[in-house]
Amino acid sequence: MQESVLLNVGFFAKSCVVLVCLCGLHLIVALFFYLTVSPTTFTNYRQMPSDSHLVTSQTHRLAALGNGTVETDVNKRIYNVTNASVIIDKVEEPTESCPETSPLLVGPIRVEFSETMDLDMVRKENLQLVMGGRYKPSDCVALQKVALIIPFRNRDEHLKYWLHYLHPILQRQQLDYGIYVIQQEGQETFNRAKLLNVGYAEALKEYDYDCFIFSDVDIIPMDDRNTYKCSSQPRHLSVSMDKFGFRLPYKQYFGGVSAMSKQQFQKINGFPNNYWGWGGEDDDIFNRLTFKGMKISRPSGDIGKCKMIRHSRDKKNEENPQRFKRIAHTKQTMNKDGIKSLEYKVINIEKDELYTKITVDIGKP
Repeated sequence: MQESVLLNVGFFAKSCVVLVCLCGLHLIVALFFYLTVSPTTFTNYRQMPSDSHLVTSQTHRLAALGNGTVETDVNKRIYNVTNASVIIDKVEEPTESCPETSPLLVGPIRVEFSETMDLDMVRKENLQLVMGGRYKPSDCVALQKVALIIPFRNRDEHLKYWLHYLHPILQRQQLDYGIYVIQQEGQETFNRAKLLNVGYAEALKEYDYDCFIFSDVDIIPMDDRNTYKCSSQPRHLSVSMDKFGFRLPYKQYFGGVSAMSKQQFQKINGFPNNYWGWGGEDDDIFNRLTFKGMKISRPSGDIGKCKMIRHSRDKKNEENPQRFKRIAHTKQTMNKDGIKSLEYKVINIEKDELYTKITVDIGKP
């Protein structure tokens, strides 16, 4: 009996020794694989779809700082480019083109200006943007590269509403786009047209845009089927504004929001530079397009509905008393007054997640 017990004890002891040896061998093998497998394998498992945007955002940040740009917004995200560079090689760019009509459109939109708008809230609503107000679809290749140009001075509250409504609309329209707010420095008389020329020139320094949307900061589209992109003819987008009872005020009207391709804009030598104060520059552009054999295209009145933020006339933007005289001589002045003769000085470039704001000195009348 005692001998049998001793045999059993010996058997269990040997079994325990074998089990401990197997466990040790397992740990050694696991440790070997852990130390030899590339860290990029684990990085891929953690990767989120938006990583490429985050890397691009940091790239814009470093590029701006390298040019001596002062950043004023402390809410910008900071990423480790060294670690992120491992990720960027693993992101696959889409190869198929986006459809002509986006399947994401919802049609009529409720536009209200009664609630106070906060830029931090707008940023949280648009986490997929990269620095400078840039966006492109992640699942298809956009049909156009669109720069949106806003002439600006002392309209911060209006800009908040514009960014709140337009960013989601432009993303549903599946555009590869960037937002450029062109701010006139100083207190000289406002010159909308010249600021639009500046926006065109500055946007092309950053990206190969082929379409340009020129928009006042106080006009919001009420239907996302009113696509902010260019066509074979210059396109007028704000055709049915509440300010005018949702009717076109006159046939030649080309104000508010308009779209021109790079080729169309160059063909007419851009906007005139000598319209200081309110009025006239849109009619001058209409004349330029007509003289170059182009016709204005428009969406229907229902799709082209827009809402304007009510406000009083800005100081230093009084009616231009010379506008009718200048309009009458468009044909004689258009070849020498425009993008080819544009002169200005960049004072500051601010890169925010929602926009690129460029402050410029455009001189005086």
